[in-house]
Amino acid sequence: MFILSEDTERTRGDDAQSSNISAGKAVSESVRTTLGPRGMDKMLVSDDGDVVITNDGATILDEMDIEHPAAQMLVEVAETQEEEVGDGTTTASILAGELLSQAESLLEEDVHPTTIVEGYHEAAQIAQSTIDDAVIATDPDDDQLLQVAASSMTGKGTGDLAAEDLARTVVDAVSQVSTEDGVDRSAITVHTQVGATSSATELVEGVIIDEERLSEEMPRSVEDAQIAIVEDDLEIKEANVDAEYQVSNVDQLNAAIEAETGQLQEYAEALAATNADVVFVDGDIDDRLTADLVGHGLLVFEDVDSDDIESIRAATGASRVGSVDAIEDEDLGSAENVSVEKYGEEELIFVEGGAASKAVTVFARGSTDHVVDELERSLTDALDVVTAAVDAGGVVAGAGAIEIEIADRIRDEAAGIEGRKQLAVEAYADAVDVLPRTLAENTGMDPIDALVDLRAEHDSGATAGLISEGQTGIIADPIDHGVLDPAAVKHEAIESATEASTMIVRIDDVIASN
Repeated sequence: MFILSEDTERTRGDDAQSSNISAGKAVSESVRTTLGPRGMDKMLVSDDGDVVITNDGATILDEMDIEHPAAQMLVEVAETQEEEVGDGTTTASILAGELLSQAESLLEEDVHPTTIVEGYHEAAQIAQSTIDDAVIATDPDDDQLLQVAASSMTGKGTGDLAAEDLARTVVDAVSQVSTEDGVDRSAITVHTQVGATSSATELVEGVIIDEERLSEEMPRSVEDAQIAIVEDDLEIKEANVDAEYQVSNVDQLNAAIEAETGQLQEYAEALAATNADVVFVDGDIDDRLTADLVGHGLLVFEDVDSDDIESIRAATGASRVGSVDAIEDEDLGSAENVSVEKYGEEELIFVEGGAASKAVTVFARGSTDHVVDELERSLTDALDVVTAAVDAGGVVAGAGAIEIEIADRIRDEAAGIEGRKQLAVEAYADAVDVLPRTLAENTGMDPIDALVDLRAEHDSGATAGLISEGQTGIIADPIDHGVLDPAAVKHEAIESATEASTMIVRIDDVIASN
């Protein structure tokens, strides 16, 4: 009896499990060499020749054209990690891949998939508890937040020296938008501009808009600016019905032109009467209106993007009005300064000191497009992890120290677990070991010697991790070297990697219709 169509492909049992696990491991291996301060970059080239150079796990997996459904689950792990805490995507992907590898060995020993799943979940609970117990500070101070930001950016193309300055910029940005209710992460944006080194990156207390003035004769800077936002076209209004007008002489033509000119002049006079200095228009402006606007000393921008309009509104307190005639005094926003700065052939608008918001912009600089793109990703990750450290609370020792603690705790508690589930719990601990082992490999250390030394330090009661120093690395206390990670990043990596790996392990039948 044929239940499925003849074109359907079906893989069952060991073959299905082996195929899925192999696909997941392949995805994990693709990002493994990017982990840590000495991780390598990947160059991703699309069909149309676009090039992305990065060592950000989420970006690498997003850019890769992955078709295998099990492999896509590991991509989702990175996406979830990125959405929830903003960093740790490579960690989560590598851990998920190693959990699959350990599960493959257990399956070959005839351990049932359900037993593996139960053991993994029990081990994950032990890991989460270990992270909570290892938290150094539930309310990190500025120095600890600086270390969190620097740890996040080190090795991501920013340069170790630049990372320290960038970390200060990140922490200052988060501090600006922190309230009693937490961090308003949406109030921080990153704007990139080619033409300088990353050391020129600065924090702007306001928003930056990529627009040009309506005329170069308009002022480049306005102090104590009154700002209006108009959501309309400043052009001659067209009739709603089709109509033809017959002009029989020059006087009638001149009269029609004067009527249109008069209507445009009314726009300029109405704007000038509002006491606005700077006007952002999301529609088009008739060219014939430009001279009148210049004459009134206004700084005007046309065809402004809707997202930029919203940013200006949020920063300055200006209301979005549907026509010039509808503008009231209370609709105007304000800013300490609106200036137009030129970078190469581009003009950028800086709206600083907005009265209604603490909105800030990290103005990131770089020498090339590839550099600023990677810098933007690094800064975004750093902003997210500092936000996570502040909102979720808690930082832990980085550099593989917490992973060694987790693995040892799981092994200790595995001794009290009966049956074959103990094998799965111990396998989970072995999987966690892949993270410090990978850090050691990428740092240039012998991975076996490094693990042995780390465990010896841990058994003696010390906190030890793999610290990059010189051309290789050393075993030292990460806290003393300022290598800290948010506990939330570790929690999310454990959870997402465990869920993805156990879901894949439970699959024993793959049905694909063509």
